[in-house]
Amino acid sequence: MSIKDLTQKSFSVLIIRSFGVLLLFAFTLFITNFFTAENVGRYDFVRSTLMVLGGLALMGTNQSIIYYSGLLKARKSIQSIRSIYFKMLRIIISFSMIILGLFLCLFNESTITQIFNSTESYTLILKSIFTLIFFSTTMLNIDTIRALQNTILSEMYRSLFRYIPVFIFAIILIQYNQQPYLVDAYLFGFVLLSVFSEIKVINMLAGLKKTNKESEKFSIGEIFKTSAPMALSAIAYFIMQSIDIIILSVYEGFDQIAYYSVSVKLAMVTTLALMSVNIVIAPRIAEIFEKKNMKDMQLLIKHSTRIIFFISICVLSVLFLFSEQILNMFGEGYSQANKALIFLLAAQFFNSVSGPGAIYLNMTGRQTSLNKILILGLTINIALNFYFIPNEGINGAAKATLTSLIIWNSITTVYVYSRDKIKIFLT
Repeated sequence: MSIKDLTQKSFSVLIIRSFGVLLLFAFTLFITNFFTAENVGRYDFVRSTLMVLGGLALMGTNQSIIYYSGLLKARKSIQSIRSIYFKMLRIIISFSMIILGLFLCLFNESTITQIFNSTESYTLILKSIFTLIFFSTTMLNIDTIRALQNTILSEMYRSLFRYIPVFIFAIILIQYNQQPYLVDAYLFGFVLLSVFSEIKVINMLAGLKKTNKESEKFSIGEIFKTSAPMALSAIAYFIMQSIDIIILSVYEGFDQIAYYSVSVKLAMVTTLALMSVNIVIAPRIAEIFEKKNMKDMQLLIKHSTRIIFFISICVLSVLFLFSEQILNMFGEGYSQANKALIFLLAAQFFNSVSGPGAIYLNMTGRQTSLNKILILGLTINIALNFYFIPNEGINGAAKATLTSLIIWNSITTVYVYSRDKIKIFLT
């Protein structure tokens, strides 16, 4: 992949993601101004719960489908991805049912109420679990579309279509004065997305051209062996993104969760460049590594990290300079998350200079090493959240995120260089 191709594809994805961020920004502005902070907090609690449990149900299949696409492309046997996909569907459906069964057997309403100090938590978690199959299928389908070389459509599902249903439903709820059903509207959106994305994936798989080479066969056991290590890293990453909100729900009310979640979403805007570049280079990393061409690998990583940094620093600067004014747009009370937002922006600045370390390890067969790094980062993150949140609330949650992100990104950078002499950090 030339520098020109990398830049063009990354910017194409970035443009779509930017529209997605604008849509999410508009949706967040809408619900924070027309729904109570408690209702917004319930929505963010469910969103965080679904991300964590979704990571378990997916079992890394959404990451490994990208790995297999790069591997099979290098071997000129891309048609083999059909059977892999349907076996992955069986994996996520099975794990979704296992999670539901374990939750019903191990927890009752009084236990969950005691843990979260809220009578609503049990119902909210149960609703999230019932939606797991639809959420997991949607996430797998989005990355399968990407694996089949339709990155633009994949990003439209991930960044645009994902928020359109809940936005429309939220408007309807306001019209009929049914604000408490915001959570249900959000979850039902994934039912619709799973159906439409499934139809598209099946059509794309049916249209794959057969090659002269015989299709390769992978058993569910082999797929699981590849996916499981990726699952651990994905789960650890999802938990790091969500655990602060879940722990906040133990010590603070849903209104504080709403205020903090807005600052998290604003800070996450700065990851647009990182995610856009990762989406483009992931299958390419797997393909180059399969060919053992480390010179091309270093060039790819070097230019990727520079693109990530230069785009991110522009967004970071705007958010840093006008943080309080931007937070005030979301309604009364949201400006109290200003200090938390500054901490989170600092975390994302470090993220932008660290390069695509996680995706590099995943695509080069170092999933186990990435798991160890992320689990260490997650352990530190959880410990710091429990240490800071009781005394500092949302500011403590932001401090925990900043510290743990610096630690695990630094370890990843050193590990990649020590193993492959590849500099993933900004140079």
